Order: sequence, then C-alpha cells, then structure tokens
Amino acid sequence: MDQYIPPYEITEEMLGLTSDIMELLGQMNGIRNLDKLPRLRRINRIKSIHSSLAIENNTLSLEQVTDVIEGKRVLAPKDDISAVRNAHSVYALLPELNPYSLSDLLKAHALMMKDLVEEAGHLRTAPVGVINEQGKVIHVAPPHSMVHELVAELFHWLNTSKTHILIKSCVFHYEFEFIHPFLDGNGRMGRLWQTALLAKWKPIFEWIPIESLIKDHQEEYYRAISLSTSEGKSDRFILFMLDMIKAAIEGIVSDTRNHINHINHQIAALMSVIEVYPMSARELMEKLGLKSRNGFRQNYLIPALEAGLIGMTCPDRPTSRNQRYFKIS
Repeated sequence: MDQYIPPYEITEEMLGLTSDIMELLGQMNGIRNLDKLPRLRRINRIKSIHSSLAIENNTLSLEQVTDVIEGKRVLAPKDDISAVRNAHSVYALLPELNPYSLSDLLKAHALMMKDLVEEAGHLRTAPVGVINEQGKVIHVAPPHSMVHELVAELFHWLNTSKTHILIKSCVFHYEFEFIHPFLDGNGRMGRLWQTALLAKWKPIFEWIPIESLIKDHQEEYYRAISLSTSEGKSDRFILFMLDMIKAAIEGIVSDTRNHINHINHQIAALMSVIEVYPMSARELMEKLGLKSRNGFRQNYLIPALEAGLIGMTCPDRPTSRNQRYFKIS
C-alpha cells in the first residue's frame, strides 16, 4: 500500500517566506535569548492562550485570562475559566510533549478539554461539522469510521516527510482541521500542535504568540482553510500560516528590542545608586524608590548580575538574608 501524502505544492512564494522567517530567527538569536526575559515570555504565553480560546468564542478578556492564570477570582462562565486553566496547563507541557506522537496528542487533548467534554483524550466516534457565526455548515468532516486511519496516516507522514518543518507544520495544521479528529477542541488543538512542532525544532517558538496573529486575521484564517478544501490542496493555508509566523516573529523581534532597551535603562538606574561597598537589596530599593522586591530582582538586580556589573558578598548563597551587593569596578 502506498504511503499517504497530503496534497500540497511547494511554491517559490512559500520558499521565499521560509527564507524570510529563517532570517528573522537569526536576528532573534543575535538579540538575546528569551530565557533571559521572563516577563516577556509570560506576556506572550498569556497572549497565545487568550487568542486561541477567543477564536473559539471564549468570553474572557486578556486581563481576565491573566487573572485566572495568576489564581485570582474572576466572574465569568465556569467553562470559559476551565478552558483557560486547561490551556495554561497544556502550554506549560510543551517542552515535554512529543509532537510526532499520536499518544501525546491524545494526552494533550485530555488535558485541554478536561471537564469540558466527556470524550476528552479520545478520537471522535460521531460525525461533526464546522458551523460559522451565521449558523451555516462550512465543513463536514470525514466520517468518524475513517478518523483513526486518517490520523494514523497523517502522523506517519509527519514522521517520515523530509519537507521543511515550517511548511510541514502548516500542512499538518490544515490536515488536522480537515479531519477534525475530536468532537470538540479541534481548533485550539490544531494551533497548539503547530506550535509544538515548531518548538520541537526551535524552542523559541514556545514564546512566539502566533495565535495572536491568527486571531487578528480570523476571517482570513477560516477563508484559507475553506479555499484549501475547495481546491483539494493546502497551498492557500500554508501561505497564510507562513505569513502569520513571519509577522509574529517580526513583532517579537521588535518587542524584545524594546524590552531590552527598557531593562538597559533600569540597569543604568541601578548602577547610578549602587556603591563599591556592599549594600542590601532593601537599601538599593529605597534609593531607587521601589516597593516590589520581585520587580526589583527581575528587572534590575538579575540583569545587572548577569551582565557582570555587580557582585555578591555571598555568591554561593544567592538568597541569603545577609546577602549584599557591590559595584564591580
């Protein structure tokens, strides 16, 4: 039996976008590793979760999503709150997930849809269709009797295809949405899994909120899926998603530069008040007029330590209550 290959054609436009994305990723490497920017990573993760769920008509605002993730009380529909908590748990698992594994996909779906559907973590056993905001059926998914075979073939192709991962992840995303393997949660899972595939290739993608760009171009997203289906190949969707990936990286390159400039300004402020003789964190915060110890550590102290501009009197015990800091001349 011949191996199934999803229908698509690699075009010069796709290759051009792929080249542009690779160049932007090179710029990211030249700026600074996002591992050193926890606040920016956290903001982007929340954006991803809010945007992907908003596409599925989740009513929570970005601020409410932030509050739910921080454990604060939010007055909103119970299922919408559960969806945020579930999505946050799944996105936190990205480094541990194997996106080339069907069992990991089922595991992620079980967590994503926990307490929202009875069939969480299981391929569907009933017919489904996609209905737009006007109540019109815009896609009838393949019969449920074919789902297991179709998903198995898709994962076999995913594991064996030599196509560049930027294009391959787009093809997978489209084919996943076409098959609609679950009774519910297909949209958020398709977007998550493309992120998982890209993050497996380049971990930086864990923190690039592609979902936010999709939300901002939601009508085009569904049109690209519809056109690809009517044309019998995923070319339109591939081009759309490559555009979204490129725009998302351009945005994060700009955000990262702005964030680093802000941190550099804060480091300069710290260096203007610290002395050669040892000073406590409290003394430094008082001189800077700061009240948040955590904010001081994340935005002033840690960046200055990492830059080698200041030293610690107890370097082997960084959290010691007797810790003092001094300027390295």
